[in-house]
Amino acid sequence: MRSRLPPALRERDFALLWVASGTTGLASQMILVAVGWQVYEIHRNPFDLGLIGLAEFVPLLLLALPAGQLADRVSRRAIIAVALVVDTAVAALLLVVTVADARTLWPYLALAALTGAAASVSAPALRALLPELVAPELMASAMALRAVSWQSAVVAGPVVGGVLFSALPELPYAVAVGLFLVAVGCVLAVRRRPAAVLRGDETFGWASLVGGVRFLLRTRMVLGAILLDLFAVLFGGAISLAPVFASSILHVGPVGLGALRSAPAVGAVVAGVLLARRPLRRPAGPTLLIVVALFGVSMIAFGLSRWLPLSLAALAVAGFVDMISMNIRATTVALVTPNELRGRVMAVEMVFIGASNELGAFESGVVASLVGTVASVVAGGVATIAIALAWTRLFPSLAHLRRLEDLQPEPVRVA
Repeated sequence: MRSRLPPALRERDFALLWVASGTTGLASQMILVAVGWQVYEIHRNPFDLGLIGLAEFVPLLLLALPAGQLADRVSRRAIIAVALVVDTAVAALLLVVTVADARTLWPYLALAALTGAAASVSAPALRALLPELVAPELMASAMALRAVSWQSAVVAGPVVGGVLFSALPELPYAVAVGLFLVAVGCVLAVRRRPAAVLRGDETFGWASLVGGVRFLLRTRMVLGAILLDLFAVLFGGAISLAPVFASSILHVGPVGLGALRSAPAVGAVVAGVLLARRPLRRPAGPTLLIVVALFGVSMIAFGLSRWLPLSLAALAVAGFVDMISMNIRATTVALVTPNELRGRVMAVEMVFIGASNELGAFESGVVASLVGTVASVVAGGVATIAIALAWTRLFPSLAHLRRLEDLQPEPVRVA
């Protein structure tokens, strides 16, 4: 039975961390549905939902760099475990708020900010810990499995959370507490390893704090991979406009909207399972640019479609190729970054990812309001294709990247 598992899942410590990621993702998605419903019911104002998102995003901007430095100084496993304990406490407090039938917004805002802070602190440590648990030749498979775990939670979590909330509003939070506790146990069961430490000539100061930024600026391959993802999502990501397509263009109602929202995750899960079983063998750099261009093509098809099955297929393809792109980017960043800088580099990458998601939704809305929804999506797809073509000249080291498993960490330079 064990031999039938993907190679990365045969590694005990990675398997534990994978289970922890899956249970955490499922719990978080369940909470997202329950909180969204309760917050909207307070004033029935969509602006309140935006405030919840803002409360979660602000800690990312404030804590990302310090969190990255922390992940390079103390036990990454301990950071993740403490953050999960905070998540457990937040779920328990949301349970209390629900039992008390609170009808004010501030408890939800405060707990959303606490959730954002925990995520901001734990994410660099989690991403930096993965390369310590698996061999370089298994990194691509491990990254794919981790993404499958998250995307599966994105698909299943809202459904499970909605069903539980319909039965009893307290249930999603009670189940989430249990899931978070399982995650804590899994993380603590990871065998102790020496904590990653800063180089002896560094102190806990500004120069060390921006060490990840300096590394990115001088390492063109890593910088190109992160910026490619940033611009592709910023210009090509159009899922935030799905309500407009469902209501005014495809005329498919709430059920169709749910299908549109789920389609990219379904495509991503399929790609992730394939990558976990059979990691990428062809040249990684050209493949990365091709799948980013295909992401743009799929967005153009989605923007022009007036038929729900075609729209779903286009979004599923977008999710499929986006998963391949993410897998190549994440594996490249993890393997090229030296261990003593991984926390700080992952923190900077996390800011880029968060900014691309938030600003991408804003950009789509602004452009759609100016030139129309269809034109906005099509233009974004064209821009994504142009970016993929431009990267062949701007970042040749990335464009000509061959086998991922041959990547080696860049040497750490003394500032």
